[in-house]
Amino acid sequence: MKKLLLSLFIAFGFSACSLNNEDTYTDCGANTEVAFSKFALGCNYTVKTLYNNPVALIASSTEKMDQYFTKHVNSCSVPSDPNIDFSKNYLVAIFAGAKPTSGYDIKITSIVENQCEMIINFYEKNPVAGETLTQNPTYPADYILIPKTNKSIVFNKTNESPDHIVIGNFTSVSGGTQKFIQLNDFNILKFQNVVFNQYNFEQYSYTTTTKRTEYTTFSKVIPTEILNLKGQTKIYGSPNTAAEGGVYFELTQGASVTKVYIDNNDTADQSAAVIAFKKAVREKIAATN
Repeated sequence: MKKLLLSLFIAFGFSACSLNNEDTYTDCGANTEVAFSKFALGCNYTVKTLYNNPVALIASSTEKMDQYFTKHVNSCSVPSDPNIDFSKNYLVAIFAGAKPTSGYDIKITSIVENQCEMIINFYEKNPVAGETLTQNPTYPADYILIPKTNKSIVFNKTNESPDHIVIGNFTSVSGGTQKFIQLNDFNILKFQNVVFNQYNFEQYSYTTTTKRTEYTTFSKVIPTEILNLKGQTKIYGSPNTAAEGGVYFELTQGASVTKVYIDNNDTADQSAAVIAFKKAVREKIAATN
């Protein structure tokens, strides 16, 4: 017998359970990775109850969704599919509880399963130094789709850094392919159906690949001149002109968010280091997709 730190077993149907219990469980063999996807719930639903304490919910049917969420017209700036195929997937919602300000977050990072249970790993973020906060209560949450299962589900709190990198290829041509990924030190996110110049990534669904140290590894190829921007936005060339397009880079470190757009053409304002970095971004996206 062993324990998972801050873990929780949840019954099926649609249940609300505390995230602050420690439950023992039987070792059921080796764990294997489970693929999951983000569900952009906030675009099409609102939560009927704002939970003051940490809670996890699992929905296995449309009826259960309707019990706990109110459906509305898409409120995001991009199209979003509100439908879930419950013959294949369950919705998992995880809530951090009431927080006094903005700056808090909760994220599901990976899932593994063994012969008798599925373990959902997550972390929580607190405000960091220098972060601009709104002085109103917030209710951080995360929503994902998991494969339908009859196994017990366990929630396991881990320690992870929220720092991350987003890179992408974009084009302003109608129907052009937009490929964007997020690199964390615990997984890679592949954003779905990204719309040109709509780079609020919280509104997009994504699929995940569990892989360690991707953020740290890719950070080593960022040119010094881009690192020195430290929270600024910079455009190299004219990447939004006609069909040129370009690459996108976003670096989040603590409260600092740096954004860079680099023209596909090697314009005069691009140093050799920036041109080499542009190539590294393209190669990383190609290797991940």
